[in-house]
Amino acid sequence: MNKEKVLEVLKKVKEGPKRNFKQSYDLIINVKGLDLKKPTNQIEFFTQLPFDIGKKKKICAIVGPELKSQAEQICDKTILADELPKYTDKKIAKKLAREFDFFIAQANVMPKVAATLGRVLGPRGKMPNPKAGCVVPPSANLKLLYEKLQKTVKVSLKTSYSFKCLVGKEDAPDEYIVENILSIYNALLHHLPREKENIKSVLLKLTMGKPVRIE
Repeated sequence: MNKEKVLEVLKKVKEGPKRNFKQSYDLIINVKGLDLKKPTNQIEFFTQLPFDIGKKKKICAIVGPELKSQAEQICDKTILADELPKYTDKKIAKKLAREFDFFIAQANVMPKVAATLGRVLGPRGKMPNPKAGCVVPPSANLKLLYEKLQKTVKVSLKTSYSFKCLVGKEDAPDEYIVENILSIYNALLHHLPREKENIKSVLLKLTMGKPVRIE
């Protein structure tokens, strides 16, 4: 994808009516030529963007005593392993799942996490995921992981041929938005069997604006 073309489209998107709140840029990528009914064709991966998207991601840590102090200082919520039984209540578990973007788990606590929260976090794609670095040893540096997750995007094309995600706020420098778009696009290409041939369209829009196609 051409950087200049993306910048051109970004400028067109900005020409829309001004709103009395700070809008977000949404990137929409539609794919084709994949049979998503076959699990081997389904795509799901995490990618780290070069720049912050301007929206804080809330992170919950589920840990043992080794990481308790660190998690309480850094994460938005800390759940100790021995507190997990209360989350067998589905209503409490669902509320927790809605509230947080990512869940970090200490590796030796994962079996308990799976037993108590798996049926709620699993279908929502929020189980602590090793591919995102969210299953950690008792010696982990949670500050570095927390900062990394703020720029991490999950790309999922499992049941839908369309993927949409926020790539920044309208007051961010154009360069940041363009680099974030290219980063997601290029990462997705590497996961598509026929790369560009599997891309149907790429569009950019502001929250309340119309999508503009990036050729």
